Amino acid sequence: MRHKVKGRKLGRTASHRTATLRSLATALFRHKKIKTTLAKAKQAKIFIEPLITRAKVDSVANRRYVARHINDKKIVQELFGEIIEKIGDRPGGYLRIVKLGQRLGDAAEMAILELVDFSDAAPRKAGKPKKEKDTKVKEAIVADEVKETSKEKIDEVKEEPKTEATKENDAEDTDESVEEKPEDNTEDKSEDTKETK
Repeated sequence: MRHKVKGRKLGRTASHRTATLRSLATALFRHKKIKTTLAKAKQAKIFIEPLITRAKVDSVANRRYVARHINDKKIVQELFGEIIEKIGDRPGGYLRIVKLGQRLGDAAEMAILELVDFSDAAPRKAGKPKKEKDTKVKEAIVADEVKETSKEKIDEVKEEPKTEATKENDAEDTDESVEEKPEDNTEDKSEDTKETK
């Protein structure tokens, strides 16, 4: 029986388990948010929070202790610099676990493990910010509405019966656009016949 035995084995040997937790910690400090299984997230939280508590006091011993578990010097510098400045005086609870549901392949419970103070500041992967997408969508909707209204106006104009005044205006417009041609006597005759009628 495993009474009072702390932690999860995660189906790994001790050295493999330690390596997994170290890589999760490094990834979390680099990206500020990671997606993993729920069991790994819970175990990583137990592993990472003491590292952050150690990093709050900047000393050689604490830097060496953290560097023992995180093998990237830039990440260690970022932890003691940017991350600790953002965390400030928070007395604990640096991480948040958000459950996502089951994975399709093997139905494993998935979760997001993130730094609480960096939840809004996590850099997005390839893509544009949502604001630009929203404005583009709004612009497309407005453009569609403008097209629809212009089509409706065109249809209304087509449906209206043409009066004699509009016919004369159309005729004048076509005369102006086409080069002037010599006048025929047939046009005069047709006008004379209209007047007599």
